[in-house]
Parts: sequence; C-alpha cells; structure tokens
Amino acid sequence: MAESVYRVTELVGTSAESWEKAAQLAIETASSSLRDLRIAEVVKLDMTVENGKVARFRTRLNVSFKYENE
Repeated sequence: MAESVYRVTELVGTSAESWEKAAQLAIETASSSLRDLRIAEVVKLDMTVENGKVARFRTRLNVSFKYENE
C-alpha cells in the first residue's frame, strides 16, 4: 500500500430541519470543490435559538481528504 498524506479541515453546516441535514449540506458543498473526501467526523452539534424556539441546527465536522501526488 502506498503512503498517503491527508488534510483535515473543519466545516460547519446549518439547516432549519436537522443536524443530519446540516451535515449533509456541509459535505455536499465541500465536495463540489474538494476531491476525494475520505472521512467526516461529527465533533459538535449545537443550535441557534430565536424567540424561545430552535431557529437553526448546526453541525461541526472534521473532514479529511487526500493530497494528490503530481
């Protein structure tokens, strides 16, 4: 197996529906400009509250992708 190098970067997705939707949106958005995403780890879930009600779900993810050898 060849040796590899990966970068880990943090993403925050938001959704009015759910934490899962927020995570999905973050991955889909990142994959439009990053190739070869490998792992997504949920590191934090939180939400914004407005007028005593949940306004947005936020999911913080660490995502890794492989550096390509040229």
